Amino acid sequence: MIDTLQNTFLKQLSNVSLKFKRYMHNSFDMDDKLIGILGSRGVGKTTFILQYLKELNLPIEKKLYFSVDHFYALNYSLYEIAQEFSKIGGEVLAIDEIHKYPNFALELKSIYDTFNLKVIFSGSSAIALEQSKVDLSRRAVLYRVNGLSFREFLEFETKQKFTTYKLEELLDNHTQIAYDINENIKPFEYFSKYLQYGYYPFYKQNINLYGQKLNEVLNVVLESDLPLIFKIDPSNINKLKKLLAMLCQSKPYELNISKLSTKIELNRSTLYNYLYYLESGNLTKTIRQHSHGDKIFTKPEKLYLNNTNISNIYCQNQDIGTDREIFFVNQVSHKYSINYSKIGDFLVEDRYIFELGGKNKSYKQVKDISNSFIVSDNIEIGGNNKIPLWLFGFLY
Repeated sequence: MIDTLQNTFLKQLSNVSLKFKRYMHNSFDMDDKLIGILGSRGVGKTTFILQYLKELNLPIEKKLYFSVDHFYALNYSLYEIAQEFSKIGGEVLAIDEIHKYPNFALELKSIYDTFNLKVIFSGSSAIALEQSKVDLSRRAVLYRVNGLSFREFLEFETKQKFTTYKLEELLDNHTQIAYDINENIKPFEYFSKYLQYGYYPFYKQNINLYGQKLNEVLNVVLESDLPLIFKIDPSNINKLKKLLAMLCQSKPYELNISKLSTKIELNRSTLYNYLYYLESGNLTKTIRQHSHGDKIFTKPEKLYLNNTNISNIYCQNQDIGTDREIFFVNQVSHKYSINYSKIGDFLVEDRYIFELGGKNKSYKQVKDISNSFIVSDNIEIGGNNKIPLWLFGFLY
């Protein structure tokens, strides 16, 4: 059993390049005994795990990677594979696509408690774990992987290295940072490309087929992953797709749940459930108004597609203002809390107000507000409290 899985693993490992490594290699602590790598399909979870294993200073027979949907692995339980691997002195076991395995949390718990193995598992989202009846919170450390940041996309395209900045650094010193970057490359040569096809690393395989491949990935999430976990009636899958398409027809701040539920023929309760499913599947992002107490249970204030690449697939006529907000929300929310604000567009970390707009966006709406900033598209370098939109792609 182990020999067959090991041979497959060795073939995969031989095809893994270490030339480009993403932000996870510097920010994920991989020393724990049970580690979950979570994120949407296509963002690079498998590549990260294989790169980690390739660099890990252990004899090859001490480490093993397999996907639960490998035809050979289907004949055995996770526990049985871990047991056999442990018997021959295995030390690090990586399990991919774990959300497809029934009762995976129960078996992970048993593996953790029984064997002296380090286990790394990955899944297309946190949904299955969050829905699990077995509490792994004491055992598993979970990390969530985002798609490529604009910074990483630039590294892919230019073969140059660019610094990651904390939000406070960027706000305090954005003019110098933007100037230094513009000394090396012209961001606008790449920014529109990133918005169209730069979020998922597999764009490098074939740009001409990227739209088709991304559409296939989205369909797998909608037609396989979500129904498997949430037991969605197959007859309602098209309504999930229709819901995504409807987001293209309403600017986030104009979204009306009652009207939307009527258009896609779902009651409000079911619609809210479906909105949760879509966000759990990393297809959408909900931004709620900043509030305290019971107000956190109020309806979503703004609803976005997860990233501009998805917007490019579903929306025939993309609204430039909405795409600006999608980009900002996607890049900022990976590391920082973000809420809808009645003053300006967004409140980040309960402290900073951001108003988004085009090149000529004025300070009028936020001029008397402390810690407020204008985020402008189509400018290379900002000044004072006016910051280029593209620069927020350097936060991870």
